[in-house]
Amino acid sequence: MTPPLHVDTPAVPDADSCGCAEGRRLELSRRGVLKAMGGTALMTAMLGDAELAFGATAGTKANVFVTIVLAGGMDGLSMVAPVGDPDYAPNRPGIAVPASAAKQVDSIFGLHPALAPLFPLWTAGKFAAVHAVGQEAPTRSHFEAMEELERAAPLSSQRRGWLDRTLGMLPAGGPLEAVSLGQSGIPGLLGGTMPKLSAGRLDDVKLPVDLNETPLSLWKQTVAQLHAGARPDVSAPISNALAAVEAVNAVPAASTSTTYPDNNWGIALKDIARLIKADSGLRVATVPYNSWDHHTNFGAVDSTGSTFAGRVSGLATGLAAFAADLGPDFDRVTIVTCTEFGRRVKQNGNSGLDHGHGSATLLLGGGVNGGKVYGKWPTLRKDALDQGLDLAVTTDYRAIMSEILIGRMSVSSVKDVFPGYTPTPVGAIKAS
Repeated sequence: MTPPLHVDTPAVPDADSCGCAEGRRLELSRRGVLKAMGGTALMTAMLGDAELAFGATAGTKANVFVTIVLAGGMDGLSMVAPVGDPDYAPNRPGIAVPASAAKQVDSIFGLHPALAPLFPLWTAGKFAAVHAVGQEAPTRSHFEAMEELERAAPLSSQRRGWLDRTLGMLPAGGPLEAVSLGQSGIPGLLGGTMPKLSAGRLDDVKLPVDLNETPLSLWKQTVAQLHAGARPDVSAPISNALAAVEAVNAVPAASTSTTYPDNNWGIALKDIARLIKADSGLRVATVPYNSWDHHTNFGAVDSTGSTFAGRVSGLATGLAAFAADLGPDFDRVTIVTCTEFGRRVKQNGNSGLDHGHGSATLLLGGGVNGGKVYGKWPTLRKDALDQGLDLAVTTDYRAIMSEILIGRMSVSSVKDVFPGYTPTPVGAIKAS
């Protein structure tokens, strides 16, 4: 196996980080790590067992799995609002999504109005949701919940991310088989020994300026001579870095009339679309879209900025642009959102929402059985709430991921991806 390539690049500023004390500590610790690593566009490689050869997978028009991480604890009760549940509005007298403003999709649920750019995909059957989604062992700690979301292996000693384990189930791929864009550092979902590329944006995947005057072919020849007979953990990092630079250089420049959000989120989506349209061998991609920790500043359904509605609007605008840019290629893409936990049912004293448990997951793409909200609705009756406070979890998020991996990514079994877990049918994904 080949060590992951990490390209640490500057990020375009986005919305504010999480508002709670724990979220601020997390952001500060991330900045400290990046500062220690030297936050410039440097090539870095993680060490580990490695083989130097990549498989040739470009040109296969394979299905692509895109995971959007909504870090901060996204409130599913507003994203996909249970406007038909009699206990919804009374628990949120100042911030509930009005039934009159929502896109009513059945007798219980209405989509947040800021999702309007995605409504055509819902009507076309390429957008769905799953409600009351969460983890087997919920926690209200950002740190613990995100770590468990990324590991997806409760009660085990497994330390690799579940997407890294997924890569081990796929045929050997090329240097662009798995990418994480829009952030510095490899996310925990992809943490492990399989090859992946992590960068703020594709245009920053290059050698330092003073080295670019030397042809890549000469660098490859020189490195091969220097590392002749060396162990893979010694020779692989620079070889993989050169392979990644060469592969990205071969991807045509972005050519689209689609307008994306002018931030790190929009750039990352545009880059992923660029890889997909170029048939570069991409199979797995992750993009962060953070700042969902709305203890305060939740806002009204028509608010903007860092309010909930503002975040939903940015999410929807980016995903709608991504779908439009891809055109027919959107049919071989499956997009899933995930968050570490949901929010409390009852609003707090600051007209915001504290950490909860159950949330909602959004699914988009040609492989989605769209136009429907899936999952067993537990209701918001007081006696049905988790600990009397939170939306109860009735769908383990691993069930959704399992359905995608088996139905769209041709993974025969998820027992090595989600150890100790037996998936239950959700019904939201079409088999390829």
